[in-house]
Amino acid sequence: MQHTLIVRLASECLGTLLLLCIVIGSGIMGVNLSQGNDAIALLANTLATVFGLFVLIELFGPVGGAHFNPVVTAGQVLLRHQPARELLPYTAAQLLGAWLGAVLANGMFHLPLLHTALHVRTGVGIWLGEVVATAGLLLVILLGRAERMSALVAAYIGAAYWFTSSTSFANPAAVLGRMFSDSFAGIAPASAPAFVVAEILGGLLVVAVTLVFKRRLTV
Repeated sequence: MQHTLIVRLASECLGTLLLLCIVIGSGIMGVNLSQGNDAIALLANTLATVFGLFVLIELFGPVGGAHFNPVVTAGQVLLRHQPARELLPYTAAQLLGAWLGAVLANGMFHLPLLHTALHVRTGVGIWLGEVVATAGLLLVILLGRAERMSALVAAYIGAAYWFTSSTSFANPAAVLGRMFSDSFAGIAPASAPAFVVAEILGGLLVVAVTLVFKRRLTV
């Protein structure tokens, strides 16, 4: 069943809202319960994100594709899997959802609804980690079997939380949302632009490689 654009945009907004609420909320809860042990907090954050992402993709995938991520949408557009006219509406819905998800998570844990993060995340190694995290995510989406996509994406993100130096944001919408929560999952606004650039580079790298291989296979 093909849903209207409005319905698909609503699903992207709501899905991204819930994803950011899960990421930020579990980070706050993890810190509250871990007694200062960052490894335990990250593990709690990871498990909640993996389970939540699996459920969200299962729920919203059949409606709007469950991108929840402007880089994913841009990749689909560049590979002509989705009309170019949908890139900006999808991105706007994802960014709005991410911001609302941060506000909701802040409210649940009695934090100011509108405040910015102070967690500085910078350095060449961390930026390289974001390139790797985003490129890996795109590879999973492009090469994985559609019927297993929810499990594949959730499992990859769970692993990338631990094997990348950046803890795998891999999503400009997530960067935006996490800017608005001064918590374990937060990112200072000054650190955000470099993360977004790294994510775009990771996405473009995979799209370029995909197009090259596609041309060679059709020659």
